[in-house]
Amino acid sequence: MLVGINMRHLLISAVLVCASGIISADTLDDGPYVFTSLPNWQALWVCAGEAKARTLPEVKSAVTIEECGLQAQLQPQAAKRPVLEYPQPSKLAAISDIHGQFELFKTLLTAHGIMDKQGNWQFGQGHLVITGDIFDRGPRQTEALWLIYQLQHQALEAGGKLHFLLGNHEMMVLNGDLRYLNEKYEKIATLLNRPFPALYGEDTVLGQWLRSRNVLVKVGELLFLHGGLHPDLAKEGRTLAEINQVFSGQLIEDKDHPREGFTRYLHKTNGPIWYRGYFRFPQASNEDIDALRSHFGVNSIVVGHTTQEHVSSFYDGKIIAIDSGIKNGENGEMLLIENGKRYRGLLDGSRVSL
Repeated sequence: MLVGINMRHLLISAVLVCASGIISADTLDDGPYVFTSLPNWQALWVCAGEAKARTLPEVKSAVTIEECGLQAQLQPQAAKRPVLEYPQPSKLAAISDIHGQFELFKTLLTAHGIMDKQGNWQFGQGHLVITGDIFDRGPRQTEALWLIYQLQHQALEAGGKLHFLLGNHEMMVLNGDLRYLNEKYEKIATLLNRPFPALYGEDTVLGQWLRSRNVLVKVGELLFLHGGLHPDLAKEGRTLAEINQVFSGQLIEDKDHPREGFTRYLHKTNGPIWYRGYFRFPQASNEDIDALRSHFGVNSIVVGHTTQEHVSSFYDGKIIAIDSGIKNGENGEMLLIENGKRYRGLLDGSRVSL
């Protein structure tokens, strides 16, 4: 028996028009969404337009679950908030703004030796940084999230690291702002008889994991985040730890207790997931960028959010932009750094010096 799902939704046969084309409801696949607050964990899928549920035994070790070709590797331990600073690895890769374009994401990771064709970590002790925006626009965000979740654990076992940072679209979905949600997921929420944000609630594996992610990370002399740090943060003497802690302190806005003060500032236009001032008016000056670098003790700041045609360098390499337009579903790149040299990693596996 499928818990909490209105069976009338299983009869939906309308045609769904989404960003990737026309999808018949009876070919609609998605999931799993894994809920942890029931007496036993429960996983929900949609397979060929039909909602499916499975009760899971206690997860005592890593276990893979699968229905209709959609799988997830579950971990027994609860997600923990990562530390904010790491030494410089010999090799590093960074990518941003996947926006549901799972195939392009997989192609880039495989082409550049981050993972093998089966989706397993193969980057050794290297670091992969993903600066947010897995959600919205494209049709396969669920698969991308579970792949990142799995690779993160595999990287740790290999002595490497995967850093997944929050972007503005993660925050939008968690807070119920679904303006950019692919229409496929409206259908999925209807079939599972739950509001879409509830599929990433505090009682879900991915929801708990997302709530424990940071908004920035410092790796060696590089600072990574989704949008950018406003120059005022350096002038005010704010620390990375303070910014991350205050931002994370109220990820979900409580209507009865709205964000105020510095918390509100960090979640608005000039905050770390929204700021575009390295590229657009009013644009930060060279002096502003140098003040940020000096204050936070980094050589360069790496950001996504503001789309470029390619992975690009600004301010004489002090700012690196890695949102390469993957969201359009046609092309994409990633940043590669080995032994201090920076490259654009292309879809065919080739590199171009940055």
